[in-house]
Amino acid sequence: MELEVLVVGGAGVDTIVRVPGLALGDRETVWVEPIETYVGHTGHGVALGCQLLGVPAGLADVIGDDDEGFRIRQLYWDLQMPLYFVQHPNGTRRSVNLVTPDGERLAFYDGRHPAGMRVDPELWRPGMSHARHVHVSIMDFARHALPDALAAERTISTDLHDWDGRNDYHRDFATAADIVFVSASALPDDAVSWIFGHGRAQVVVVLAGADGSYLHLPGEPPKHIPALELPDRPVVDTNGAGDAYVAAFLARWLDGVSWYDAARAGAIAGAWACGSPGTHTDLITAEELAKRA
Repeated sequence: MELEVLVVGGAGVDTIVRVPGLALGDRETVWVEPIETYVGHTGHGVALGCQLLGVPAGLADVIGDDDEGFRIRQLYWDLQMPLYFVQHPNGTRRSVNLVTPDGERLAFYDGRHPAGMRVDPELWRPGMSHARHVHVSIMDFARHALPDALAAERTISTDLHDWDGRNDYHRDFATAADIVFVSASALPDDAVSWIFGHGRAQVVVVLAGADGSYLHLPGEPPKHIPALELPDRPVVDTNGAGDAYVAAFLARWLDGVSWYDAARAGAIAGAWACGSPGTHTDLITAEELAKRA
């Protein structure tokens, strides 16, 4: 089986509600545009993004025996992408995302699965045996894939999302990964140095939305990668932009480019994703990225 990237964890279904603003006041009813539902969430976005960029990818995850789980299985069948899954009686993860006309969002996340859940490691081991690289989403069960990835001598990445630099939940992921992505939204000043001091990271990428991103390498000052505006793709929805960034960064890094060039590709892919409504509905392809790099 041809597989470059295995993503462990992080698929679900998003319901997108386009609202006039995030402050809705005390109104009982708000008229909105048609409400749409998509296969989404962070792990799926990274896997699909890599696949569209010419890097064969697969997903190992826990889903439900429900309509949402069936939708995920059908999509991966249609895309001819490997999907390794087990089913949990609590069902498939879901999120309801409110999105404003300028692309801001507020997500109500229903993770479904109990804290401390363990699954048979055979969920990820078959895919891991084929992949060059493993991206581990911060699902609680997925932390148990980290020792297997290390034992298999695979490179590892993770996205800590809005880590505050203190929450112990994220530390296993932060210290095991070679490539760490994290949002700037709640990150304290000492968090990046903590990651380098306590883990094995080669690079930490801090994602700052409209302010771009910051590339941190050990012993060097951070490099700023500005956010991009694509005139032909104005911002309509920021859902999935961070996942698109991660996918393009990994795809280009696996191609052998520098950290900076990988981050530049991530910025292009993130900007592209903001130009389409919904979650992961129109991620950038290898051909389009090459035109804009």
